[in-house]
Amino acid sequence: MSGKNFYQLPELPYGYKDLEPNISEELLTLHHDKHHAGYVNGANAILETLDNARKNNQELDMKSELKALSFNVGGHVLHSLFWENMSPDGGGEPEGKLAEMIDAEFGSLERFRKEFWDACKVEGSGWAVLAYCSKTGRLMIGQVEKHSVNVYPGFRIIMTLDLWEHAFYLDYKNEKGKFIEAFWNVVNWKEVGRRLEEIQGQSP
Repeated sequence: MSGKNFYQLPELPYGYKDLEPNISEELLTLHHDKHHAGYVNGANAILETLDNARKNNQELDMKSELKALSFNVGGHVLHSLFWENMSPDGGGEPEGKLAEMIDAEFGSLERFRKEFWDACKVEGSGWAVLAYCSKTGRLMIGQVEKHSVNVYPGFRIIMTLDLWEHAFYLDYKNEKGKFIEAFWNVVNWKEVGRRLEEIQGQSP
């Protein structure tokens, strides 16, 4: 399915080997080409089912279909953000407006990282995220269970960290903490800062 009204798997903004040694080529290939692609294909299949049912006036178990659609679309959205907020040239410290807001909200980058680490203790499968609340103008750390991005109405996510086992187990086995530490070596602060400024520019 490649129609203009269906989702597309985005290409990675770097090569499959480019995040090594923090994320191996094998893991990144599996994660992007199989897991992310699975969410894209799942969402598109449901959209096609909905289109056909509406066209032919057929009944569906809408509760089940929409729950599955939310799961797959959420997985697609979060993964698309995730790939972009990593870079072979990542790491270091944030700069500019992002750095200023982290210091203002959390007191220091060290404190921010500690609180983000705590958010990584998500129960079961999920994500740790950094979001911007347009209403309060504050940065907010949070957890996303599974792919339920709809728990953040009015919040725009500017950084994500995938904490599902498929994101790290091949490289780090059960040592998820080492994966979290490795993330800071590849985090693309420039992209996170760009997202923040873009959102602020759209705020009333």
